[in-house]
Amino acid sequence: RWQPPGGLPCAQGSSPGGCHRRRTPARSCTARSRPRGGPRSSTRTASHYSVHTTMAALGAAIRLGQPALGARGRAVPARVSLRGAPLLRRGRSLSAAFRADGASTSSPRAVLEDVTTRKETSAAESTPAPQEEDIFSLRFPGKYVAEESEEGLTDYSDMPEHLKERNRILTPWPVCRLELKKSFGYTDAQLDAFEQLSDEDLQRAYEMMLICRDFENECAGAYMQGKIRGFMHLDNGQETIPALLADQLTKNDIKYSFYRDHTHAIASGVDPGAIMAELYGKDGGTCRGTGGSMHVYDKPTHFQGGWALVAEQLAYAVGAARSIMMDKKLGYPGKLAFRNKMNKSEDKDDRICVVFVGEGGAQNGRMAECLNAAAKEDLPLLFVVIDNGRAINTFTQDVAANQAVYRMGEHYGVPGTLVDGQNLTDVLKVGRAVMHHVRTKGPAILQVHTFRFNGHSPADPEHERNRKPEKRWARAEADPIKIFEASAEFTRGVGEEAAAACKERAAAVVQAALDFADASPDPPPSLAAELEYPDPVTTDYAAREPVGGLAEAAELTERVVPAAALATVRERIATLQQQAVESGLSIGDAVNLAILEEMLRDPTTTIHAEDLQAGSSYNIPAGTQQAFSTVRACDEIIDEGHFIGKALGEAMNNYRPIVELMNANFGIYGIAELSSAGNTYATTGGQFKMPMTVIGAGGTAPNQSLGAEHSQPFHAYIMGIPGLKICTAARPEAAYGLAKSMIRDNGPGVLLLPVKMMKIKGAPMSTDFFLPLHKATYLAKASDERVEANKAVTVLTYLHGVKEAQDAVAQVGSGYGVDLIELTSLKPLDMDTIRESLARTHRLIILDESTRSGGVGATISARVGEEAFDLLDQPVRRCVHKRRAPRRACPPACYYALRRTGRNNFGATELARSCARAGGRPCGGGCAECVGAVWCAQVVHGGRAGALLHGHREDGGEAVLRPGGSDQGRGALGCHCPEAQRIRLEQTTARAGAPRTNSPPSRTPVNTSQDDYSLSALARPATDHGAHSEQTSRPSPLLFAPDLCSCMYCPTVNEQRVGQKK
Repeated sequence: RWQPPGGLPCAQGSSPGGCHRRRTPARSCTARSRPRGGPRSSTRTASHYSVHTTMAALGAAIRLGQPALGARGRAVPARVSLRGAPLLRRGRSLSAAFRADGASTSSPRAVLEDVTTRKETSAAESTPAPQEEDIFSLRFPGKYVAEESEEGLTDYSDMPEHLKERNRILTPWPVCRLELKKSFGYTDAQLDAFEQLSDEDLQRAYEMMLICRDFENECAGAYMQGKIRGFMHLDNGQETIPALLADQLTKNDIKYSFYRDHTHAIASGVDPGAIMAELYGKDGGTCRGTGGSMHVYDKPTHFQGGWALVAEQLAYAVGAARSIMMDKKLGYPGKLAFRNKMNKSEDKDDRICVVFVGEGGAQNGRMAECLNAAAKEDLPLLFVVIDNGRAINTFTQDVAANQAVYRMGEHYGVPGTLVDGQNLTDVLKVGRAVMHHVRTKGPAILQVHTFRFNGHSPADPEHERNRKPEKRWARAEADPIKIFEASAEFTRGVGEEAAAACKERAAAVVQAALDFADASPDPPPSLAAELEYPDPVTTDYAAREPVGGLAEAAELTERVVPAAALATVRERIATLQQQAVESGLSIGDAVNLAILEEMLRDPTTTIHAEDLQAGSSYNIPAGTQQAFSTVRACDEIIDEGHFIGKALGEAMNNYRPIVELMNANFGIYGIAELSSAGNTYATTGGQFKMPMTVIGAGGTAPNQSLGAEHSQPFHAYIMGIPGLKICTAARPEAAYGLAKSMIRDNGPGVLLLPVKMMKIKGAPMSTDFFLPLHKATYLAKASDERVEANKAVTVLTYLHGVKEAQDAVAQVGSGYGVDLIELTSLKPLDMDTIRESLARTHRLIILDESTRSGGVGATISARVGEEAFDLLDQPVRRCVHKRRAPRRACPPACYYALRRTGRNNFGATELARSCARAGGRPCGGGCAECVGAVWCAQVVHGGRAGALLHGHREDGGEAVLRPGGSDQGRGALGCHCPEAQRIRLEQTTARAGAPRTNSPPSRTPVNTSQDDYSLSALARPATDHGAHSEQTSRPSPLLFAPDLCSCMYCPTVNEQRVGQKK
């Protein structure tokens, strides 16, 4: 039996009363061996498999050339497989690593004795400094794997499973010093300063840990009592992290947390009573009860969330860190008070941004993107990785190959380090060093290895592998409060008397928080409506000035922007303004003019885009970077979600970012960020406005062969996001006026443009005007004569549908009246304008550039049915591609979806038929003389038959030919038969003589379903003449004009059919 002289000390420190684990007499925790296959000793508990015996014995024993002995006398495997090892290849022998470079054989044991006993030694008695190659033996946790060694295969089967998976680590300060010197470039003198922890420092940290523990315990009780509803996530076991925050962060530092945010908010200075009231859903909460447990925000302390989507906060924090950088470089635009404070202070602006993420969330691709962005601009950003070994409840190492998150920044030049989160003093010392680096140099990563005592949330069943045994072990063996109370630092810096006072104060703080939450009133019922949009619809954007006024904004711009660049951008603006008045602009140039004007006027306006230097695809951001440098005009990596997130962080910190998407469909990458942008104003209780504008060219672009991923109805995807304003512009003047207004609006907005019309020059227009963000626009209006004659129809459309509808109106001619309305505001929807038009025409067509189910037209149709049903004389007609598969790039598919001018234009056909219904001939249906047909779809759509719907056979009988060979159903598209004329006369007389009432006129129900697979469905009226045979016995209220009769013997129809076949 071998035993190190004097025994091996407990790796977590000995107390005057003995080992902190078992309260044994004052002696070291020694390891005993047994012959292979011999009886096992029962003198050790499962806890002694923890790292204080296993790793310590491993490090010292290998160096001395002796067998490594673990708990119960079991030999520790000579090879340890550790994933993501910083200094050791996977599977490489630790003994080989220790022997490398001729390291001293006494180093590991000396390190362990010096660090774990926590004894002050004189310079003469100090042990040798640890060598660089020794670091990993004590640094990184891993999966212990029994492997074949020189002594044979180690029997490791009796170790508890959760400790095989994950154990506590050691990060003794001397070893941390080595890594901080190497990775962060610190000197010994600097590290000596970080090491100094006063009694006051330790007492404040201890009290913060107690407050956080008591607060979370009370939250658990309130949740069980039903006072806290919804999701809740507790932080027990990780209290050293808020202790570090309270020790190092200031009120002006920006903090971004995730859904486990209670203790982070408390440590950042947020009132615990307001936090508890927020959890209760009370009006006195930090967000007036609108955020809840996962969304704690507090503007005065710059605590900016509380974000529930895993890793989404990373990009927001990059944007916040950019705001700090821009403040310094741009002279604090819009922050006059802060600028004056900085000018008077001798200290530099050393604010930082801290963002928290779990080790599971750090595997998200956003981490790499944000490391790149932070490194590229040397942003003052600290990534705090809370490594509790669980991605929700799954062992992270089961799903992640790299757990050394602190080394993820090496490729970007971002240093990082790892610290034992159960040891308060190590966390404070290492955390101080890392935060100092962020304040003075640039970004860094701090990975804190912890154990979470609770499940992911109280609602989780915790059936995951080894979760419950791990929790029981962690509460008993890895409690940071107990470990600190058993340490020498506690005895020296706190003591029993001060500890009692700390506990009393902590209990009082938490009790006061509970009392405040109980007494706080519920939010008023009107709160939700108040928090929909930051700006009311009556906002005058022309009168809105930059924060601080126009004079201050102009002074800052003149001071920051080089004179030559300023002259160039002013010249470009003047050129575009002159061109707009004389000959007109394209949509892309119109938006570019609006952006340049606003960026020149307001120094808080920024822009993010791909290919920005070259002006992107449609010239929208052209000239911005040349004028305003990379500080305000950022060329971005190709990931829209990343830079939409950066813009969100800037918007929360008093900037007005613009995001140009190149193609709006690429915004699918950033739907999570757009969702959060829309929700932020309401979720924060109105604290944080979101002046962010997203601009993109999109739409389904009929017959342009753009393919599925460039032809998505992105506008339909985002219609359901609360708080998001969505506008469209199919004309340069609309694009210009809406862009100007949206940039000045204090809420998030999306401006969508037609992708295939971006470079088409429009008519001459004026400049320096603003359009409302909640109103639709009349492009044409039916004359009073046509309205009186009951020959008018309302057409709603947007994007490419505007041109299609204008072409259709031209084809219909002057015989019918059309109210053509461009939906320049999809959200909020301008129902006032729609009702106004329907009160005149009583008929509605929606030319919709989205899907039949869940599309924009579906939303409008539903609202019209709910709010304006009494104004309708017939069902709403939606002209929409009934997509059941992605839109293909082949022209026939696009042609089928929306036929263009010259090829039986879809818009013209539907518009003409609806106008005809207003004053033309009715179809009685089912009469012997009725003959109706539709030309065959086979000509344009892959051979699908859709030919004759209803007509006569040669023998005088009725012939009904349906797609697929069906011969069921009767009905006609329209004819001149006596029955049809009789019905038309009755309906016209009734309509002319009866005054309109609030009740809808009596009408026979009509089946308006359509086939989804043939052009016949697009070419015929709303009545389906083949789906149900019983409908043919009912008179149809849909009226047709004689000149549009689809009777197969009609000369007009025959001429059309011949032309179509050709």
